[in-house]
Amino acid sequence: ATMVQKYQSPVRVYKHPFELIMAAYERRFPTCPLIPMFVASDTVNEYKSEDEAIHVIERRCKLDIDAPRLLKKIAGVDYVYFVQKNSLNRRERTLHIEAYNETFSNRVIINEHCSYTVHPDNEDWTCFEQSASLDIKSFFGFESTVEKIAMKQYTSNIKKGKEIIEYYLKQLEEEGITFIPRWTPPVACKSESSTSHPRRPVSPAINIPESATKEGLSNKEILNTSSSPSEPTAGTPDDKLDADYIKRYLGDLTPMQESCLIRLRQWLQETHKGKIPKDEHILRFLRARDFNIDKAREILCQSLTWRKQHQVDYILDTWNPPQVLQDYYAGGWHHHDKDGRPLYVLRLGQMDTKGLVRALGEEALLRYVLSINEEGLRRCEENTKVFGRPISSWTCLVDLEGLNMRHLWRPGVKALLRIIEVVEANYPETLGRLLILRAPRVFPVLWTLVSPFIDDNTRKKFLIYAGNDYQGPGGLLDYIDKEIIPDFLGGECMCEVPEGGLVPKSLYRTAEELENEDIKLWTETIYQSASVFKGAPHEVLIQIVDASSVITWDFDVCKGDIVFNIFHSKRAPQPPKKDSLGAHSITSPGGNNVQLIDKVWQLGRDYSMVESPLICKEGESVQGSHVTRWPGFYILQWKFHSMPACATTNLPRVDDVLASLQVSSHKCKVMYYTEVIGSEDFRGSMTSLESSHSGFSQLSAATTSSSQSHSSSMISR
Repeated sequence: ATMVQKYQSPVRVYKHPFELIMAAYERRFPTCPLIPMFVASDTVNEYKSEDEAIHVIERRCKLDIDAPRLLKKIAGVDYVYFVQKNSLNRRERTLHIEAYNETFSNRVIINEHCSYTVHPDNEDWTCFEQSASLDIKSFFGFESTVEKIAMKQYTSNIKKGKEIIEYYLKQLEEEGITFIPRWTPPVACKSESSTSHPRRPVSPAINIPESATKEGLSNKEILNTSSSPSEPTAGTPDDKLDADYIKRYLGDLTPMQESCLIRLRQWLQETHKGKIPKDEHILRFLRARDFNIDKAREILCQSLTWRKQHQVDYILDTWNPPQVLQDYYAGGWHHHDKDGRPLYVLRLGQMDTKGLVRALGEEALLRYVLSINEEGLRRCEENTKVFGRPISSWTCLVDLEGLNMRHLWRPGVKALLRIIEVVEANYPETLGRLLILRAPRVFPVLWTLVSPFIDDNTRKKFLIYAGNDYQGPGGLLDYIDKEIIPDFLGGECMCEVPEGGLVPKSLYRTAEELENEDIKLWTETIYQSASVFKGAPHEVLIQIVDASSVITWDFDVCKGDIVFNIFHSKRAPQPPKKDSLGAHSITSPGGNNVQLIDKVWQLGRDYSMVESPLICKEGESVQGSHVTRWPGFYILQWKFHSMPACATTNLPRVDDVLASLQVSSHKCKVMYYTEVIGSEDFRGSMTSLESSHSGFSQLSAATTSSSQSHSSSMISR
């Protein structure tokens, strides 16, 4: 089995000019006392351009890897050789380094690429980035050992890289070298301009790796991108994380953890345009899955779809909790704990959970808890700024004084479990500590019911005090400053949290009323969901009167892979008949599913395709737009993506649809939103749309699936 490990560093910024950093870097060769494993290096190849702007040097480096003697014996080598090729361009002020292993190259493939470039915002600073991949094909049955050794060596070298440059900068300074002039073209005679052209191609002809040109943007490109601030293109340094920022706002991460964060973030930027969660939130999902990038990506994507479905991003601005909650929900934010974490106080024992569920229903209660969590995220961000260090979780103090059998009312416990489940899934790693105070006799019963639903990591953060133990040693004072201990716990701080109390029965609602209320809560979303079956696409009709309107769409593929198409027809499709046993009436239990294109219509005669089909994979977010060329009827179609390409657009017979319904794998789900905008209101730049095509028709042909969702225009709402 082959294992591929990838590494991508944050951007490290040196506040020194490129030329000085180069002088420091060169001192590492041929050997360097700071890297004991770096035993020797010999120059194998060297090239210098006539004007000395380009200098390429290839070295063979000899490394003494710190590995168990037994392994060295089995492998039959004492040293490992690497080839390192450095391409320095003094004119552009860049150094690209490529390295790969020569020893065991048929068993293990190691590739590393580093670059030193000028900081885009300050030409006297230098940026350093590195990426690497390790692919172990086979190693005498010691693959995982070799992987561990390689990763360990590699991460320790990453940490050393910075020290080495700083060590040599200091050495240069001690020798009185603090400035090295930039390269300038050699002054030649007047005929220079006429002769220089034929000679020009000589210098760029060196093999600068493709990845290098992609990652290190040339200055020219940087200037271009900055001229349109509305759409930062991928690759501009604002998109990248730098090491100092990570330390200040996200905490001390190991190199591999940084790499996971950067790679997951990059993936999100490619697939979820315009809706990327904050870095600290991405990090929470990684922590929740011990930095397993695939597992973290899965739970994060589910959470993003969930956020979108329930409009969670807008909950703080748009949702006003009903009065009953404001009066009877005995919880609220109260200063912060000794670590600077926001503190949430919940007087659960004083709260009438049964009354709240009966008066509000489970959904409104859940909504309220979500708004508390959203507020928690906001407070963490604020405290990170105030305290000058990363704070990514909050502390919850739960007072159980007054807890009784009433709290064990089954529907109440069920509501509580569901709330815990939703919060666990969408706000992982946000609970820094949970202090449970004044736990009564019934508490162990409640605890037995609830604890299986709580993640192990989270459970470790629980501290439970019975009776008045919290006042003793090891109690509340260890975690919360004396000045802010709430009055109801014997402290001197007035706590604004509502007292709770019984909800009057007159406020109870019938099950029916609550159900209608619940439905209203979750359907207030602007997105519609649709099901797509094999042989039964979902189609949406848009009538266009003004020829140059812009149709925009925004959809998430929740389940399965689909093909997205746009067609134009001069005549209106027949509205789907409700009474016939058409495919749509059968599939309706599975959600919204409508076909508009008549079975007898022929593509090219009755209707035409105006965009190339776009294949969208499960979990992708796609946004784009189409500038309409003609008035008439446009049909947006989401079609099941079956592996072999079917040329037939004819819809199958009813029994085919029935058969395919029985197999759930033939069902896809899409959540979509469409809007038509008059061309004058369109906020995307019209030029990028090339008057009629939505860049994605060119894109989808040329790009791989990961970047397909880069539609022509990103309309961020």
